[in-house]
Amino acid sequence: MGEILDLVEARLRTALGEPDARAAVTFLGTDRFEVLRFLDSQGGSGVVRYATLGMSAQPMADPSALLADPVKGPRAELVLSMRAGLADTDQVLRPLAVLAASPQVEGVVVAPGSSLDLGEPLWPGAPFSSVLVGEPGGLVADLELDAPLEPVRFLPLLPMTPHEAAWKRVRGARELEERWLARGTDLRDPLRASVPLD
Repeated sequence: MGEILDLVEARLRTALGEPDARAAVTFLGTDRFEVLRFLDSQGGSGVVRYATLGMSAQPMADPSALLADPVKGPRAELVLSMRAGLADTDQVLRPLAVLAASPQVEGVVVAPGSSLDLGEPLWPGAPFSSVLVGEPGGLVADLELDAPLEPVRFLPLLPMTPHEAAWKRVRGARELEERWLARGTDLRDPLRASVPLD
């Protein structure tokens, strides 16, 4: 387990630079989860990225399986990107750890197109309480592991307002993403309003 997480952290550092902060959370009956904070100030972009570390230590198990396979199964970590300095997004560290623990705690398989709902704001005052899981391979490339282990995928999280989350449940992830794209929605804006969905 430790070796996999060392490789995961090395991949994150290669893609995002050196983390400037990290926090650790342990939930009863689960492994330890960390959230690393990376500030991307190159070119004045002012984007802060939060990446989980620990979710990929164990493969995600099919909740319908009688026994969880300790080796085979998808592995992932979560990455959230927000514009820095507009909101107190550093308060997202514990909620992100909760989402990273959901495969162990709730037996869910986190995959692109799925929704993860916290039931509370991502940070105090945030207009988002859930996220859409995006496609991997963009910001951080997949990390190949020795067979029979599946690669670690770094899944971007796209915050959704309650209205967007309800619309996504009815219309699907693809239609919501197309609406965001058509409207030029800045998904890294921590203060953005819901995209028009009428």
